[in-house]
Amino acid sequence: MNNLNSILVEGNLVRDPELTHTPKGTPVCKFAIATNRFFKLEDEFQKEVSFFEVTVWSKLANRCNEGLKKGRGVRIIGRLKQDRWKGINGQGKSRVYIIANNVEFKPLFSKEKETNQTRETEYKAAVSY
Repeated sequence: MNNLNSILVEGNLVRDPELTHTPKGTPVCKFAIATNRFFKLEDEFQKEVSFFEVTVWSKLANRCNEGLKKGRGVRIIGRLKQDRWKGINGQGKSRVYIIANNVEFKPLFSKEKETNQTRETEYKAAVSY
């Protein structure tokens, strides 16, 4: 029986997406997002920023590569994946990232909207595989 492994996160891209292909030709798109959390601590508002690596596969990878750019807001639904390996000194290393199965492109505003108006009509709805 599988355990629950699901994540929903919203944020903005911190760099342009990178599209590659597996040896068999499957598209893989990788990008990172930043999320902000605001909270009050001793009568002062605090800001906490978290960064998440996201990997997207197949048709959704192509759509993300075409429609996303640095700064664009997204809502990601997916699962967490952990890679483990041994470092050069034999010490165990790992990283956790998000495998997205649904990516919703947030609306563009002001200057971005003018330059990407045609793309926006194509990607207005949530995109998933």
